Amino acid sequence: MKTRVKLFITLAILLMVSYVVSPRQNPHPIHYVDRATGQVKTEKVVSETALYWLYNNPLGKLTLQALLKRKIVSEFYGRLMHTHWSIRKIAPFIKTYHIDTSQFQKQKYQSFNDFFIRKLKPGVREIDTSLNAVISPADGKVFAFHDIAGQSFIVKGYRFNLKSFLQNDSLSQVYRDGSLLLFRLCPTDYHRFHFPVGGTLSKVTKIQGDYYSVNPIALRKRIRIFCENKREYQTINSPVFGHVIMAEIGATMVGSIVYTFQGSEAVKGAESGYFQFGGSSIILLFQPGKIKIDPYLIRNTEDHLETSIEMGEQVGTKKKL
Repeated sequence: MKTRVKLFITLAILLMVSYVVSPRQNPHPIHYVDRATGQVKTEKVVSETALYWLYNNPLGKLTLQALLKRKIVSEFYGRLMHTHWSIRKIAPFIKTYHIDTSQFQKQKYQSFNDFFIRKLKPGVREIDTSLNAVISPADGKVFAFHDIAGQSFIVKGYRFNLKSFLQNDSLSQVYRDGSLLLFRLCPTDYHRFHFPVGGTLSKVTKIQGDYYSVNPIALRKRIRIFCENKREYQTINSPVFGHVIMAEIGATMVGSIVYTFQGSEAVKGAESGYFQFGGSSIILLFQPGKIKIDPYLIRNTEDHLETSIEMGEQVGTKKKL
């Protein structure tokens, strides 16, 4: 028993020392294009030093594989963010990341998670209601790909594996030459997600998995994350865009994915659900020939740059035959 305690203490000390002496600044900062101005900006990443350590330091990787990727850790932290104690984290978080609180429906919260899943005031996000427009389902940053089969996905040499992602052979064939939009929600973003098009909804398919971070710091080292993390998806049968798959992907410290919409008919822009604490992602899949993604999103992606986006903004239109 004493030997086990000594080993545990030694390991804990090694991990702490490793973290303390690791680089305090990410040598590869995350750049993105600000949609409103067209300027290239540098993202201020929540827990950037810890993320870099976890995915680049040998002891950090050990900690990630042995502990932090597991569901129990994210669920535990999610519960912690539900406690009254977590309220003290809200004000510093708002100040550090310059969050505009004037957009929120309420200003007082029962916990950090209550703040995290905050609702916006009506009208704060302008929704493009054009019949032939696809809108962003969330606030965040987006990568866009016209042809999944013909393009490398994020990292040169890796192609997005639909079969592994959907775990459905027939569906993977339907979308094999289709288009893909990947929305990354940072912990600082509004974390409710909405329907990008209107139509009839299928049942939700749930796939269990790990809880790796979806931040680019992590993706540079482990691009298979999207096919390994917990994810849930459903199909929206749109009269304009055909069968559109909308998939929500969990990540490190995401307590859960919660669906708030009830019914079988989705309305474009209506709330579908929310992510509890943590960063997360949404993937939209379109059948071949159904969508013309806005060209600037494609150009920025080809330059390996995400584009900032707000829920309700157009990201594509019906492709003309």
